[in-house]
Amino acid sequence: MKKGEWVIPPNLQPDPAEYSYDLTTALNAVVGLKSYVPSDAFTATVLGTERRGSGVVIRENGLIATIGYLIMEAETIWLTANDGRAIPGHALAYDQDSGFGLVQALGSLGLPALPIGNSDELAVGGSAVFAGGGGRHHAIETKIVGRQEFAGYWEYVLDDAIYTAPAHPFWGGGALIGPDGTLRGIGSLILQQGDGKGRRLDMNMVVPVANLTPILDDLLSYGRVNRPARPWLGLYAAENDDAVIVGGLIDNGPAEQAGVETGDQVLAVDDVEIGDLGSLWRRVWAAGSAGAELQLRLLRDGETIARTVRSADRASFLKSPKLH
Repeated sequence: MKKGEWVIPPNLQPDPAEYSYDLTTALNAVVGLKSYVPSDAFTATVLGTERRGSGVVIRENGLIATIGYLIMEAETIWLTANDGRAIPGHALAYDQDSGFGLVQALGSLGLPALPIGNSDELAVGGSAVFAGGGGRHHAIETKIVGRQEFAGYWEYVLDDAIYTAPAHPFWGGGALIGPDGTLRGIGSLILQQGDGKGRRLDMNMVVPVANLTPILDDLLSYGRVNRPARPWLGLYAAENDDAVIVGGLIDNGPAEQAGVETGDQVLAVDDVEIGDLGSLWRRVWAAGSAGAELQLRLLRDGETIARTVRSADRASFLKSPKLH
């Protein structure tokens, strides 16, 4: 460990003696990941041009699973093993629907692969290890505190996200390791929730590997899931009390071109009333595939208005990965 490097407090680190599997071997399968994205990339403004997180070796040939936003539009990727070795990587695939990304190491990692386990077995109250690249000093003992839907403002929904606490401070792409030493999920976000007593609980939202297993072969073969792309509106939305409000718009995206404005309340999509963020995105996707037209009923300055949005394929706005 280098002087000045961040560490998980010792009392929160996993103790190898308390695990039935080889904890050190499992943690060695988690690598640091750093990516560089061109300044003119579609996601550069929101996600930055230099991104740091982790990835998990899932095959001994150097295939790595991570969270997709770390590698989206990346031109250069570096992977760092726990022994300090740095190996270049290539962004193989990114799945918009699940949020998973795949990276292929472009050199010999010489690291163990973490087997993919059954994330459906993780029950609320169970224990797990959340690990970032860097070994035990970057790993935390955690509990499963929730299994429920997660709806993101960026046109994203998980039906059965995993929530863990205490939260890992460097969550992106980290490995959620189950009690049998298998990979159960990939870290996506940190969230804050009040406990009703004025205290704040920090949690990680983890994408379950049950969402990766059925699409893995497609991602390896095609770089994306082999099905029509979902309709995409190019807007950000959030829940405010019982209303769903447009919080932002992608420049020149489908919604902006159709005349949707920041601050609009979304009342209905194709005459189906919208009650929350998850129902908004599901109704959009129910319209068919990218390119479908959707009728939005909006509330703006006390007046109900209608806008017709021709959806798009979000991937068409992104730079494709290049192999150098």
